[in-house]
Amino acid sequence: MSVPLLNASGCLDALTAPEVATTLDAFVTKTVTPLAREGNPPPRIAETGGWMLNSIGLQNPGIEIFSTSVLPRLAELEVPIWVSAGGFSASDYRNCCERLDALDAVAVIELNLSCPNVDEAPETTVELVRASRDATSKPLYAKLSPATPDIAELARAVADAGADGLSLVNTLRGLAVDSGTARPRLALGRGGASGPALRPIALACVHACANAVELPIVGIGGVVSGTDVMDFISVGASAVALGTVLFADPFSPARIRGELEREPRFHRYDLAPSIGRLGHASAFTAGS
Repeated sequence: MSVPLLNASGCLDALTAPEVATTLDAFVTKTVTPLAREGNPPPRIAETGGWMLNSIGLQNPGIEIFSTSVLPRLAELEVPIWVSAGGFSASDYRNCCERLDALDAVAVIELNLSCPNVDEAPETTVELVRASRDATSKPLYAKLSPATPDIAELARAVADAGADGLSLVNTLRGLAVDSGTARPRLALGRGGASGPALRPIALACVHACANAVELPIVGIGGVVSGTDVMDFISVGASAVALGTVLFADPFSPARIRGELEREPRFHRYDLAPSIGRLGHASAFTAGS
C-alpha cells in the first residue's frame, strides 16, 4: 500500500509544471474565490531562518473563469483535482461550492478556512463549513489553522458540520524584518509561515485530531523527506501534502517516494488503518 502524496495549495502550478503534477496522487489548486483577486502588493515572499513567509493574498481569476478556462486544462492532466475554495463570508464559500458541485472534474473541495494574509470571514469556521456542506455533495476537506486554541475540539465541530476530511495544517502568521531598513520584508507586513520549522507543530495537530475524530487527514507542514511522510502517517494522517519543498526541489515527489521504499516503517507498519480512512474513492480518481 502506497502513501498518497499531494501538493499543498499554492505551492505548485500544474499548468506550468505538468511533469511534476502528474507524479502526484492528486493536485490541489490555488484557492479560488467568487470574484477575481489581484492579491497583495509585492514583495510577497521572503525567507527567514527555517521558514518561508508568503503573502500572496489569494490571487486568482475568480470562480467563473477558473471553471470555464482553467479547470478544463487541469483535467487534461488526468490527475484527480482538489479545488481549494475560499472567500470572505459564508455566501462566498456557498457560491464557490455551488459552482464546483456541477463540475465532474472536481474530485474534492478543500475549504481554505484559515488564510493568514487576508481578512477573515465574520462567520465562524463551523458556519463556513455548514454553508459549504449545504451547497455541495462533493467531499469537503476543512483546512484548519495550527493557531487554533483547541484544534481537536474544532475538528469535532467541523465534522459535525459536514466536513468529510481535514487538511492539517495551514500556515502560521509570521513577520520578518529587513535589518537594513528596520521595516517588514513583506509589503503587507505579515505573511503565512511555512517550511521545515512548521513540521512539529503540524504533527502535534494531526495527532490531536486523529485521536478526536475518525475523518481522514491530509498532513501538511515542513515535509522534505520520506521520513517526514512516515512521521505524519505514524500520528494518524491518511495522506501527505508537499508544500515549501516544491519551491526548492520541484521533483521531490519522486525522490520522496524512493525514500519511502527505503524507510523501515513503510514496510514494518500496517498502513491500512490510516490510509483506509480516506474512504472516498473519488478523492483520488480523475474526473472527466
